[in-house]
Amino acid sequence: MDSRKLVLRETVCMAIGELILSAIMVGIFAALDKFNLAVLFSALGGCLVITANHFFMAITVNMAVDKAEQGDVKQAQKIVQLSSIVRLLAMAGLLVLGTQMGANVLALVLPLAFSRPILMVAEFFRKKDQ
Repeated sequence: MDSRKLVLRETVCMAIGELILSAIMVGIFAALDKFNLAVLFSALGGCLVITANHFFMAITVNMAVDKAEQGDVKQAQKIVQLSSIVRLLAMAGLLVLGTQMGANVLALVLPLAFSRPILMVAEFFRKKDQ
């Protein structure tokens, strides 16, 4: 499969999973009578941050694989390491910005924990030939 299509498919899968789990989370906030617009926007912000992180990680890994296939393994390692640091700092900065803007911290941070279960479920449903 073309690497661009693979990145897009994985990102869409992540975004859909994040939205579904965040909707469940917002429903739990509502059931506990803790819902307000800050919870909704915080959940959407958390979804956006983790989906963007996943997208940029996938792009970086594809770039690193291309470099490694060309025989430049050291450069591939540097690309992945630098990307990891930059993405971590960007996520931290966005989360701090969100809290400074009045976001609900729990609703903002919880979507970050959803990515692992989403990837596990997506892997379970993946076709064997992909």
